[in-house]
Amino acid sequence: MTRFSRNLVILALSCGISASSAQDSVSVLIVYYSAHGHTQAMAEAVAKGARTIDDVTVKLLPVAEATSQHVLAADAIILGSPVYNANIAPEIQQFINGWPFEGTPLRDKIGAAFVTAGGISAGEELVQMNLLHSMLIFGMIVVGGPDWQQPFGASAIVAEAPFNTEQQVGEVDRRFLAKGEALGRRVAELARRLKQAR
Repeated sequence: MTRFSRNLVILALSCGISASSAQDSVSVLIVYYSAHGHTQAMAEAVAKGARTIDDVTVKLLPVAEATSQHVLAADAIILGSPVYNANIAPEIQQFINGWPFEGTPLRDKIGAAFVTAGGISAGEELVQMNLLHSMLIFGMIVVGGPDWQQPFGASAIVAEAPFNTEQQVGEVDRRFLAKGEALGRRVAELARRLKQAR
């Protein structure tokens, strides 16, 4: 080891950075569209869960600020959309349509989804599956939540009783936020394990 390399390692250790942390750090990208604040609240919960995992960097972006370069740089991509007549919000679909395809640059990245819907059985699972299907087209590895109660990711009901009572605009029931956190945590854990195995 040269004197310069030794000094660099000492400097990194004194700053609390391991020599391999930059290489081992996992990047989780969370992109969402939110018209009324509900999907943003879920996105923030997903990010909170992902940030509980060591060596994970989380980038949380509204879809208007996200680019294909963000997608290429990420190890895991989590998309969030409100349900629009049992379909993905057009803004999220347009974002997906702009992802690079030639040469399969997104192959083996982890992908996951979360949604917000007005009512129970009002299209949330359809939209989750549509998001995951799109990811599969790009060769991504899609994952759901940590148990059978959220197998397709995470979702929130925001306009049907009892989940709409005493809520402000953009507020989401804490039970759904917990599901968002669990999804973020699982995606970050799996992305870290996959990167360490490579």
